[in-house]
Amino acid sequence: MAAVKPSQSEPVDRFQRGSRGVGRAVPVSYKLDVFKDENFDPNVYVQSKCRAMSDKEIRQLRSSLQVLKKASAEEMYRSVYANLATLIRAAEEISGLEKELLPMRNLCTSQVALIPEFTEGIPFESWSVDSEGSIEDDLSFCEDREPSEAEKLFVELPDMLDVLLSERRVAEALDALDEAERIAAEAAENQTLRPAELLSLQTIINKNRQKLADHLFEAAFKSSTHGHELRSAVSSPGVVDQLAGASFQSSTRGVELHAAVSALKRLGKGPRAHSLLLNSHYERLQCNMKTIHPSSTSYGVPYTTALSQQVFSAIAQAAHDSQTVFAEDSAYVSELVKWSAKQAEAFAQLVQKHVLASCADEGSLRAAAECVQIALGHCSLLESQGILLSSVLLQHFRPSVEEALNGNLKRIERKTAALAAADDWVLIYPSKTHSPNGTSSTASGIQPKLSSSAHCFKSMVQDLLDDISPLLMSMQFAGSTLDGLFRVFDSYISLLINAIPCLVEDDTNTEGYGNKIVRMAESEEQQLVLLVNASVLAEEILPRAAIKLSSMCQAGNMDDSHKTTSDRDNHSTELRNWKRKLHHCVDRLRDSFCRQQMLALILTEDGDTLLNAQMYLSMDESFDYPEWSPSPIFQYLFRKLNTMASIAADMFVGREIFASLIMMRLLQTVVLFLSDDPNFWEDIEKGPRPLGLLGLRQFYLDMQFIIVFAQGRYLSRHAHQLIKDIIERAMLAFSATGMDPDSVLPDDDWFVRHCSRNCEYNNRKK
Repeated sequence: MAAVKPSQSEPVDRFQRGSRGVGRAVPVSYKLDVFKDENFDPNVYVQSKCRAMSDKEIRQLRSSLQVLKKASAEEMYRSVYANLATLIRAAEEISGLEKELLPMRNLCTSQVALIPEFTEGIPFESWSVDSEGSIEDDLSFCEDREPSEAEKLFVELPDMLDVLLSERRVAEALDALDEAERIAAEAAENQTLRPAELLSLQTIINKNRQKLADHLFEAAFKSSTHGHELRSAVSSPGVVDQLAGASFQSSTRGVELHAAVSALKRLGKGPRAHSLLLNSHYERLQCNMKTIHPSSTSYGVPYTTALSQQVFSAIAQAAHDSQTVFAEDSAYVSELVKWSAKQAEAFAQLVQKHVLASCADEGSLRAAAECVQIALGHCSLLESQGILLSSVLLQHFRPSVEEALNGNLKRIERKTAALAAADDWVLIYPSKTHSPNGTSSTASGIQPKLSSSAHCFKSMVQDLLDDISPLLMSMQFAGSTLDGLFRVFDSYISLLINAIPCLVEDDTNTEGYGNKIVRMAESEEQQLVLLVNASVLAEEILPRAAIKLSSMCQAGNMDDSHKTTSDRDNHSTELRNWKRKLHHCVDRLRDSFCRQQMLALILTEDGDTLLNAQMYLSMDESFDYPEWSPSPIFQYLFRKLNTMASIAADMFVGREIFASLIMMRLLQTVVLFLSDDPNFWEDIEKGPRPLGLLGLRQFYLDMQFIIVFAQGRYLSRHAHQLIKDIIERAMLAFSATGMDPDSVLPDDDWFVRHCSRNCEYNNRKK
């Protein structure tokens, strides 16, 4: 059966079925078959696709096509830049081969004319016998006929070109040379000239073509302000190569420059002509840049603006002139791109030297960001001409901007440390004085109460975001900024840890910060202020800054097809890990606070511990029967937790969970100390005096007292399990004496009753 040619609707249906993912995957080549059909009609195809689609699907299709177009263009530019050097070398080699092929073509034309004479089989003797008579016959024949066009060229072409060049009629001179080439080609084809004559004619044409090229370069030389330097090059051999690098000055700009370059191109000197064009724009740019100086009156942003306008205007004009004369020839486009990249690199080096270097040293991120944005803004105007130079600028700007960012972060760290040395650790609302630039740092809504150093930290972080925001989309600084914010926050947490009075030095808390002076937080209220600063910054201020950074980056990448769901998930994961690191810093401060509070609870001024095994072992040696109540140290712990919880409730407004976590951590720290104290358990389990009945009952009462007053408020599951393990360990130590602890201890109601009575007593006492 003969194959039936599919209609246009059939490929569309196949494409739609393949796009829905039904069945096995359809190869891409099969999907493209519809476009290979000779009768393919784009309008019919689009209408058939859109007829079965809703308005939303049509808009999505249009959006996806635009994204694919943008991605295709970016991929093409990346491919061009990746292979730019190879492409330029190939273009230069091709240009050199073209120059070598031109004389070879002329020589081949002359040689072709020799073939008919050899095929006629003229005897060798005919060249010598009666040669004088044949010469006379030829002369008489030449006198009797009119000279041909080729014969006239021998005489008229040099004089005619001299006249045209003297009158600056370059276009007519080029036409005359083209006409001479045509006549020579016809003579070779029709065999109207002998090989020697044809070769002589071609030699005359080539000499006059070179003469015209020398004349054009000589004209450029005479109009140049550097004529005295180039005149020595004229006397040297290879005048065309010497003058190819010369540039036109103001008298040969504009129309004359285009005319001369176009003429050189017609003469087969395209590569040299293009180099001449680019050198002309380069010299003009250098002349204009001499008027721009990085002086005290024109520095930083003004200097960058003026320099950027000159450089990218010159590149834009050079691109326009190149495209006007040489169209879209790949060899010349590659050379133009290479030249433009070189100018952009030189511009970036000047900005780096005179502006960004000082910004990096001073940590002036705002000035660096403004200069980079100005340069990128002018650079983006060239994209319409197919010249993408932003990557060249960013490659040179990024190190300095990163250094400026790091300098800004170090400035935040230094200033925060200086304020921490004078901070009185009292919660206040923000004011204008806390903003480093003198402006109000408050925003709409209720602002949290912090100490002065924390308010300054918050204001400087907000200023940093304002400075870095213009560079987030172009230089992808969101990750570096977040890492920097974590470093300065970690440094601030270390300062807060140093502000807590230490009864026992902890090297892990003061490592790298022992040389920094910080005002001590003597009272419990002041120490809780440290925790308020850390919690607000870690849970509100810095996460809000991270969300702001992410939103600005996402706003700049809304049309980026490369931002897949996986990329967004990775970014969310990185953000969660960053927040987790902030919480670890806060935990470090909280643990240090709890540790110092625990030490203050159990240590005496002499360094002895109030919580030891002797307080239980000595009870069985006393002859007095005790009045059962929890040990004083645990009653003091109960009152201390209640007092601190009351203070924290007033400070942690809206963050009561964090205040509860502090109390739970403090209680857990005390329990951990008791669980892990080797001296305590060595005396209980292996000491010379065993744990007696009264000691076991007192120990059990103390542990039950912790459970009763902390249940539902300060007792975590981990701490509860630790208390159970401690009780079990003490009962095992008592069992070693041969007695059953369950048989000698009262029931749980007895312990609960005594613990509750004591809680009520301590509450009334408070």
